[in-house]
This record gives sequence, structure tokens and C-alpha cells, in this order.
Amino acid sequence: MLTAVVLFVIGLALLIVCGDWFVDGSVGIAKRFHVPELLIGATVVSIGTTLPEVMVSASAAVQNHSEIAYGNAIGSVICNTALIAALTAAIRPSSVDRTSLRLPTIFFFIAAVLYAGIAYTGGSFTRFSGILLLSIFLVYFTLSARRALTETPKAEASEEAETPLLKSLLLMLVGAAGIAIGANLLVENGTLIAAALGVPESVIALTFVALGTSLPELTTAITALVKGHSALSLGNVVGANLFNLVLVSGAAITIRPFSLPQEKTLLGVNASLAVDVPLMFLVMVILTLPTLRSGKLRRWQGVLLLSLYAAFCVFQFAS
Repeated sequence: MLTAVVLFVIGLALLIVCGDWFVDGSVGIAKRFHVPELLIGATVVSIGTTLPEVMVSASAAVQNHSEIAYGNAIGSVICNTALIAALTAAIRPSSVDRTSLRLPTIFFFIAAVLYAGIAYTGGSFTRFSGILLLSIFLVYFTLSARRALTETPKAEASEEAETPLLKSLLLMLVGAAGIAIGANLLVENGTLIAAALGVPESVIALTFVALGTSLPELTTAITALVKGHSALSLGNVVGANLFNLVLVSGAAITIRPFSLPQEKTLLGVNASLAVDVPLMFLVMVILTLPTLRSGKLRRWQGVLLLSLYAAFCVFQFAS
């Protein structure tokens, strides 16, 4: 048990550190070839902060741990929204660029309706549904890249020294390898810890694994708060939530299709259908709709979301 906990923490640390290296290396290479910074943010950085979830869910799918592959994606959406974005709203409410928020929000709800429709009607995710989710990701990625290119202002000379190409390549390659190793350690030892504690794998995935793989978004949110740019973290969170459904889940399902976890029920109903999926919709509605309407992220949203996240964690471990 102690060994599993130590290896779980090591895997988590690898995800955090190597995820940061991967993003730094990718951005360094993009800048070296004069790719616009806005395009870097809309593509490389967004994918980079979601890469831990991708690797964990893909690794879980390969190892036939569907509960972790499924719970990690849903849990990360709930964690990103009701903990990370909620903290920024509760601590420092701010104005928001509604135009920038609109596209990822629309695509998120399209993907979420599709995801929920499959879960409620069939109870299992086929390889076709995985490919469909990945297709939504490609469409969104293309639209974001095109929009970033058209809205990018003329490049100005930068006094910032470029990172050496070899260093950027090493950061990216070592970062990617570290993420893969960390994801494998997280899945294997998270499963062992769940078994030792008698806790369902889906609960571990919805809470500890989801929080661990969401740490890049949490780091981004804290950095943005310190620098007084809380609206920046909101865009990153909504984009990451979309990627969790269409890229993380899409990749895991395409690798190995799976059915909904059946480990936990509530009044005879699958707990995921009764609690997890509805809560995913609820927290995103609370976060995005009032913000899109008023152009402001308000403190009451953060407080309400944090309360919901606390209740969600209590439910997962108490029932």
C-alpha cells in the first residue's frame, strides 16, 4: 500500500513537471519558426495542459480500466469548473471577453449533449462514438487556429531571447516521455490504492486522478490570479473542458470502447447517470451562461460552484 502511494505521488509529480516542460518546449519550437503567439495559445498550450488527461485515459483504456478512462474525463470537467474556475471567480471576479468565450462554450455543450445522449441511451461507447468525438475536436481546433490567425496583430520585434532549438526539442521529448510514464504510474497505483481501500476505481478517477491531471489548469489559474488576469484562466478552463470530452474521451474510446462504470449506484440508478453527468452540465451552465450574458465573472458563481464541488466529493466517499 505504501509503495503504491509513493509511486502514485511520483506519477503525479511527473505529470506536473513534465507537462510544464512539454508546453515550454513546444512553445519554444513554435516561436523559433515564428508561429503567432495567439495561435500557440489556442493550439499548443491548450492541448499541452490537457495532455496529462489524454495520457492517463489512454493508458487506462489500454490496461482495460474503463472506470478510470471514463471517470478521469468527467471528473476533470467538474474539477476544472467547480474548483479551479470557481476559485478565480470567488477570489477575483473580473470582466470577460464574451466573444472569445462563446466558441468553446458552444462546442462544449454540443459535445456534452452527444456524450450524455450516448451514455443515457446505450450505456456504452463504441469506437464510432470515439471517432465522432475526435472529429468534433478537429473541427474546433481548425476553427480556433483559423480565428487566431485572422485576429493576430502584426508581429512586433521581440527583445526576448529565443530558446535554443535543441533545448526546446529536449524539453518537448523528455516532457512527453515523462507524461507517459507518470500516467502509467498514476493508473496502475491508483487502481491498487482503490482496491486496498475498498473504494471503486471510478471514485478514485473522479476525484484524485481528475484533480491530479487538472493541476496544469490549476497552475495556470493561480498564475493568472497573481498577475491580475483572472479572465485568462476562464478561457483555459472552458477550452480544457471541451478537450476532456472530445480529445481525452475520444482517444480513450477509440483505443478501446467501454461501457459505463457499474461500480456505484444511487437508489438503484447508475451513479454516473444520476449524479456525475447532470453535475457536469450544471456546473458548466452556472459558470458560462451568466458570464456570457453579463460579460462578467461574479463572486456568487465561484462560491456556489465551490459548494457544489465540496458536496460532490463528500458524496463520492461517503456513499
